[in-house]
Amino acid sequence: MKLFKRDFTMVVIGQIISLFGNAILRFALPLYLLRETNSSSLFGAVTASSFIPMIIFTLLGGVIADRKNKRNIMVILDFTTAAIILLFIPMLGKVPIVPLMIAVLMILFGISGAYQPAVQASIPLLTEKETLMKGNAVINMVSTLSGLLGPIIGGILFGSFGILPILFISTGCFVFSAVMEIFIHIPYVKQSDNKSVLRAAGFDLRECLAYVKNDKPIFLSVLVILALFNLVLSAAMVVGIPIMVVQVLEMSDTALGITEAAMGLGGLAGGIIAGTAAQKMKLKNGWITLVLCSLAALLMGISLFEFIPPLVGYIIITAGSFGAMCAATMFSVSLFTAVQQQTPPHLLGKIMAVITAISSCSQPLGQAVYGVLFDTLSNMPYTVMIGSAAASMAVALGSKRIFERLDK
Repeated sequence: MKLFKRDFTMVVIGQIISLFGNAILRFALPLYLLRETNSSSLFGAVTASSFIPMIIFTLLGGVIADRKNKRNIMVILDFTTAAIILLFIPMLGKVPIVPLMIAVLMILFGISGAYQPAVQASIPLLTEKETLMKGNAVINMVSTLSGLLGPIIGGILFGSFGILPILFISTGCFVFSAVMEIFIHIPYVKQSDNKSVLRAAGFDLRECLAYVKNDKPIFLSVLVILALFNLVLSAAMVVGIPIMVVQVLEMSDTALGITEAAMGLGGLAGGIIAGTAAQKMKLKNGWITLVLCSLAALLMGISLFEFIPPLVGYIIITAGSFGAMCAATMFSVSLFTAVQQQTPPHLLGKIMAVITAISSCSQPLGQAVYGVLFDTLSNMPYTVMIGSAAASMAVALGSKRIFERLDK
């Protein structure tokens, strides 16, 4: 079966451009805040605040993705993102940085949350059943490729010229992507129930919960595992990597860009492995990939011991970032493929959105807590990551039976 047909190929190209713009923004804006305030607690709190609208709009995005033309959703949101950045540029330096950054990051993350369900729900419509896992792997690879290039280029630009060039480049990416997406055709049947988005969200959420309760109760167990893992490990990575590299090890902006690019490279490797070994990958072994993520966090904690030279510690953190993202991507591809295969098409966007949103609810809390912990334990930062590794290892080992049941 041919995977790269015209419309799927255009979705992939649009994702490359749009996600690259998103990647350099998500690298530069939090780093700008950390450099300006030099506060781990504030950095964690602002990052946590930005995730809350992403969770809410992921749920709404799932509703919209199942009821509206998915191509139009992508086009409108890319144009809207470009407009938000253009409004942000003249306010930079004239409005207090903390409230301005909170507002902009909340809006941008909210748009991102609404955008991804449309992309995920379009994949089964643009691929055959036999190529679905490969299609998911390609989309994950695109995301991680953008995450690979974005931090490297963002780090160089930010270190050399500041934040303004990044804002202009990302605006161009979103505009270009939106124009190209206009010409994509994604199968769409208009629904005529005349419900508002909020009423539809309530109705669809009840429908999803009824489906999960009656037909797929195992999904609830999966949600608990994902939420716990995001709380104890994902949040530690999001907040901890910039703090460890920039504040603890006192490395440059470019060095942080290389580390985050290593995460992108790890995701790319994980996507390649998932795509080429699609028939051999079993979700029942998903707990192993979560264990690998925990071991990567443990290595990061060890790298912060005082007797380890900063450069060696930096290399360990960068290598750990690569390994954690590789394992996480392999896990995500196999999990989303299993959910897509076991969910009716008319519920697909909503179920994907519910899984993403509910499993991420714990992450803002974790980010805020880890920001405070890195400030409180600034003399012993390694204890934060080692504690995170121990907690996530317990979650991973406890998930074995759940993924075995889901795989069946």
